Parts: sequence; structure tokens; C-alpha cells
Amino acid sequence: MPIDHINLARVDLNLLVALDALLAERSVTKAAARIGIGQSAMSHNLARLRDLFDDELLTRGPKGMQPTPRALALADPVRIALAQIETLVSRDETFNPATAERVFRIGLPDSVEVLVGPALLTYVCAHAPGIRFRFYAAEGQGLLDHLDADRLDLGIGVGAFAGGQAHHKRRVLATDSYLVMFNAQKIDIETPISLEDYVRVPHVLTSLRLGERGVVDEVLEQMGLKRHVALVTPRFVAVPFLVAGSPVLTTMHARLAIYFADQLGLSLSPPPIELPKLTTSLLWHASYDRDPAHVWLRETIMRVSVEERAKLRAAGRLDI
Repeated sequence: MPIDHINLARVDLNLLVALDALLAERSVTKAAARIGIGQSAMSHNLARLRDLFDDELLTRGPKGMQPTPRALALADPVRIALAQIETLVSRDETFNPATAERVFRIGLPDSVEVLVGPALLTYVCAHAPGIRFRFYAAEGQGLLDHLDADRLDLGIGVGAFAGGQAHHKRRVLATDSYLVMFNAQKIDIETPISLEDYVRVPHVLTSLRLGERGVVDEVLEQMGLKRHVALVTPRFVAVPFLVAGSPVLTTMHARLAIYFADQLGLSLSPPPIELPKLTTSLLWHASYDRDPAHVWLRETIMRVSVEERAKLRAAGRLDI
């Protein structure tokens, strides 16, 4: 479609910068501070934007300013367009991690933080000392919402992310299987664990959702079986300590289970049921797709993840 240069020339493209800030902050005062102008100037920009789009865009409600459906539809195209313009006019199209200074905000569950965080931090301290990270607990749809609001630069999540849209870019970081973890001094069972023992011994379940069901319960139900869940927690890192001190089992991501079993002297066994593979993915907003620093971040996380998995395979601890 050809560009209507005459019509486009009538539009002050700085208004799109103001719109992006307004939709991110949902406050005239905060949006003004975000782009370095006065509150009255931002109020004037909002009035011009309302006239340009023939829509209120932001309306006052009991919880502050809320975007209209038209504003929500504009949010992602505006961010992507601004990111492309920024890349186009940027004088520095390269990124040198050895000299760069930047903070990356990453949303991820604690399980992924344990697996990826140490190797990533080690690499960055050695090769990119000016890079800093802010990790935030985020999962599922909440992770996607934070990416949309530009509260996160990158997400690392486990699962399918059925709510993802076209502007949510995704790259598979790793796939994983499951292992059963327990304290052999607390439970007298043989390995590999039998289905009978697996159902008989109480379990600890990690779940970010309400309720006492996980993928294990769904598979057992199809077999006409049921396990006893003694405790449910949303924190993966707490589970190994619960297992170490009690006569219980837990079924955990294989790499995470190997890590904690080595640290705490726990025993591992393949589960006696067939469970689906887990997929861990990098997720980001399309506006960061071509940002050189963001590309470097994604490639670095991929690299350290692959290297950590290779170490486990070389030691005969991981078969996928």
C-alpha cells in the first residue's frame, strides 16, 4: 500500500510517543515525566490525540484512567512502529556487551531462575560487566500482560501460553522431562519407583493455580488412579527442603530435580507413568524484536542454557 505523504505530513509523529507513554502509565503526570515534558503539555497532547483518533482514548474511572477499546487496539501497533523508527534513526546500530550499560527486566518463575540465573550471571560478570538484571516473579497471562505494558523486557515461561498474540514473540529455550525426587532415608522404596508405591506415598505438588491438581493427577485419572497430595506450594525452590525432611515424593522438572538432588543428597527415579514434555520459552514484545541489545540478551540466554544442558548430558545425568 503506497504511503500518503501529504496526509502523513499533517500528523505530528511526536504524538505517538505521547500516546505510548500515556497507555503505559495511564496517568498524565507519570506519562509527562516519562518523556520529559510538563503535565500541561501532556494534557495538551492528549487532547490532540483524542481529536486525531476521534476517541477519548483514556477515561477516568474508580481505579484511575482506563484505556478505551480503541486505545487498547492502538497500543501494540504504536509501540512496534516507534521501535522500528528508533532502530531506523539510531546512530549506534551495534551493541558491544563489553562496554554497554543497561538494565534488563526479566519475568520468570523461581524454577527457571534457579536453572538459568547462575550461569547467566557468571557469563555476564565475565563478558558484560555493565549489564544488570532485575528479576520479577511472573507466569502465564500475567507475564504477557507485563510485556504488553513494557514493565518487562523479556519473559521466560513454562507451558503453551495459549493467550499469546501475534506481537508476542516466542522462542523455545529448552524441553524437559520429569523425575521423581525423595529422601531415601525417610521412605523405604526401591528405584525405579513402582506405580503402587507412587500412588501410596504422599506427594508434594508445586502449582501456581488454585486447587490440588497437576499434570500427574490428570494422567493418573485417565488410568483410574489417584494420588494423595499432602501439600501444595507455588514455590519450586521450597519443595526440595520439604521433601528432604519428610516421607513424601515430588515429581519435578528433570533438570531442576537433578540440581536439588545433588545439593541435598536426595534420590531420583523416573516416574512410573508417561508424562508430557515440558517446554520453556523466551517471550518478548515485537517492539524489541530487532533491538541489538535485546537480540544479544536472547542469544546469551540461549547459549548458557545449551551449555548447562550439555554438561548434564556429558555427565550422563540427562537424556534429552
